[in-house]
Amino acid sequence: MPPPSYVILRDGSSALVRPSEPSDRPAVQAFVDRLSLRSRRHRFFASGAVPPDLIDSLCDSSDPAQLLTLLVTRRTAGQPSIIAAGSYLAKDRRTAEVALAVDDGFHGKGLGTLLVERLALLATQQGFTKLWAVMQADNKAMREVFRESGFETRERFTGDMMELELDLLTTESAQAKADWRERVATAASLRPLLRPRSVAVVGASRNPAAIGHRLLRLLLQGGFIGPVYAVNPHAKELLGVPAYPTIRDLPEPVDLAVLVVPRDAVLSVVDDCAATGVKALVVITAGFAEVGMEGRALQEQLLAKVRQSGMRMVGPNCLGLQSGDPAVRLNASFSPVFPANGRVALSSESGALGLAVLSAAARLQLGLSSFVSVGNRADVSSNDLLQYWAGDDGTDVVLLYLESFGNPRRFARIARQVGRQKPIVAMKAGRTPAGTRAAGSHTAALAAPDSAVDALFHQTGVIRAETLEEMLNLAAVLVHQPLPGGSRVGIVTNAGGPAILCADACERGGLRVPELSDTMKQTLQNLVPQAASLKNPVDLIASAGPEDYRRAVETVLRSDEVDALIVLYVSVGMVDTRAMSDSIVQGVSGARAGAAAQKPVLACWMTTEEQPPPAMLDDSIPVFRFPEVPACLLSKTALYRAWRERALGTVPDFPDVDLDQIRRLCRSEAQGSGWLRADATRSLLQMLGGTLPPGGLAKSEEDAVDLAQRVGFPVAVKLASRTIVHKTEAGGVALNLRDAAAVRSAWKAMRERLAAGGRAAEMDGVVVQPMLTGGVEVMIGVTHDPVFGPLVAFGLGGIHVEILGDVRFRVTPLTDRDAADIVREIKGYRLLEGYRGHPPADLAALESLLLRISHLVETVPEIVELDLNPVFALAPGRGALIVDARIRVRTEHELVA
Repeated sequence: MPPPSYVILRDGSSALVRPSEPSDRPAVQAFVDRLSLRSRRHRFFASGAVPPDLIDSLCDSSDPAQLLTLLVTRRTAGQPSIIAAGSYLAKDRRTAEVALAVDDGFHGKGLGTLLVERLALLATQQGFTKLWAVMQADNKAMREVFRESGFETRERFTGDMMELELDLLTTESAQAKADWRERVATAASLRPLLRPRSVAVVGASRNPAAIGHRLLRLLLQGGFIGPVYAVNPHAKELLGVPAYPTIRDLPEPVDLAVLVVPRDAVLSVVDDCAATGVKALVVITAGFAEVGMEGRALQEQLLAKVRQSGMRMVGPNCLGLQSGDPAVRLNASFSPVFPANGRVALSSESGALGLAVLSAAARLQLGLSSFVSVGNRADVSSNDLLQYWAGDDGTDVVLLYLESFGNPRRFARIARQVGRQKPIVAMKAGRTPAGTRAAGSHTAALAAPDSAVDALFHQTGVIRAETLEEMLNLAAVLVHQPLPGGSRVGIVTNAGGPAILCADACERGGLRVPELSDTMKQTLQNLVPQAASLKNPVDLIASAGPEDYRRAVETVLRSDEVDALIVLYVSVGMVDTRAMSDSIVQGVSGARAGAAAQKPVLACWMTTEEQPPPAMLDDSIPVFRFPEVPACLLSKTALYRAWRERALGTVPDFPDVDLDQIRRLCRSEAQGSGWLRADATRSLLQMLGGTLPPGGLAKSEEDAVDLAQRVGFPVAVKLASRTIVHKTEAGGVALNLRDAAAVRSAWKAMRERLAAGGRAAEMDGVVVQPMLTGGVEVMIGVTHDPVFGPLVAFGLGGIHVEILGDVRFRVTPLTDRDAADIVREIKGYRLLEGYRGHPPADLAALESLLLRISHLVETVPEIVELDLNPVFALAPGRGALIVDARIRVRTEHELVA
């Protein structure tokens, strides 16, 4: 049964969606009775009473393979009330009949479309491929709901009735429309938080040391554009603002309530807010999930009240939020720092760190459009904020400080969309192992604790910052400078040492510092000191003056030989640094008046002055203290630009794969350790469409000889065991066996060696294969991260895979773009291209196998670990042979759990 979950309606309010239960009968009957005659006729084809057995069926979701009803509830007058219901009923093995009804007071809020989306998802999980509906031809609203779902629809009229069929396999358009609807609804739901028309501080205090007093004072000092109310039962006025005993006593409903009350009072205050039409909450109060199980249970009650009342909430246990928009001027936090309005948005999972970042942003003169301390993320998360900021005209760059991922798959989907328009810079803390389970495969052993995060950010175009300082520096570069159009960097300096460090950092980051052409050198030679080095870096030498810098900067930046410019200046002697910075700015302005408008310029200012040059700040040229810093920042922005300009890629389907048959095989093998027997592994891979060499599993000495004779000598004989990972170390591999006697000898040696170690029972038999030559040995694997789900690995294979560690990871599902990238990212890619006479590998076959493996583990969740090692990547057109494989499925105990 699907668990209860929350949805955001088109108007930004929220509601609970859950399967029906027999105890819902009175509420379902009340819902049906409230429907208008027209709505009842459209849903039940009758204007009178609905038969009791039909009401009973709507309350039975015990067998979702036959019938499922979803109920949407909203709390009204303190009690949950059904506002919509949708059902599917099995019509045949692949088709389910669907029907919906929405409370007349909630039409136009997108509930019908949301129900179709949910029902379609749940139906596909039960094996249905089509939804079918029959309706009266005048039911235009329901026809529009089905059309808007994005699924391919077919309509057929019969008199005054119409049949409509939705194809659930055509999901790309449906997903795109669902994403758009979610984006619009989420943005609408967050407007009362970040653009409220009125605010109430509940728990405002007369004590200057209390957070409730401090928050009200800062809210007023920030200059909020709108009414502010204080709620305090023991005061008539606070800081010049009228005070009221409860929020129910306010003269008008407010958009936003900030709660600074004791923990045990929060739930009752939320009830008051719901009763008076408050749209959003910021819960500063702590003592919830962060303090243990009791607090977690209380937080779940809090979330249920908030969501079922149609509100959104930031927190609990948070610093608050800010909006620098001059039309809002909202500081609903207890931060004394309220940075100037700017075009950078920030979300932080740490309140204390949020305070530090706000202070640093103010020092760096980095303006913020909005800041949200999400606290425990009970409701509003960074994912929600990303969707809001995607459509916020006042935000150009998004910064995220993350300590965990609540829903990494949703993050990936949203970040990939947002990143095509606006850069996302994220700092992810907590680089610690996710668990202590001993690795049962090469893939699990190779997956470092942070592999999933790196893979996720790489796939979604998120720019990863290693430190808070780098996060803010990246923001300054991205908000003030254009993205580099390529990887070529020009460097102008007056000191060789810093220039070398800068050039080295550029090269390490994937940038190029190309030597300038003879024509460019000749041009520069007439403009700069005679002793200058003009290759790139352009070293103007220590005696260079302001005019030398101006001419060099303008000339190099104008050139079509570079895509970006780094200016290094080291203070030498008694040079007027103000004149120097003015000249550099003039050079940049002169070049940008021409063809260099879209080239970024970064500077390194190595002087005794504490502050960056005013001229550069005024001209928005980011200035740094050390020469490696601009190079590292530029390299990350260049990688982001390259990601943004590439096609996103698509996730292919494989209709030739019988997933039902594979699932049955996996469930039949869910015993013991969960590792499949060698013959079951071979069968599964053949069902998947993988190519395996001739041979198979032999369970006796005679079977091994017979199999060897059939495949042809020489052969390889390998131990088959569900528990022994490293066969070579156990003496379980015998190669180049040329006759039956050698095969018998190998069998006996393996059996005796295991028996001597007390492990004879671990031998399932041997795998016999012909000896293979040629090709490059690679590995493909899957391990299951407890948060991110399946991770696909690719790298050089063979017995040295863990020593070489030449492996890259991706989070599933893989797109064709991901598969192409991961193959080309390993250091051993030169071997796959063809190296020193060795033929190139069949890259298309490798990419296809990677995509099939991704499809397998995405659609068959029973598979939790997989190793294909080695896979022989043969010459182009000859494919890829899976020589050895191990697959682990969930055990019977895990499946029940």
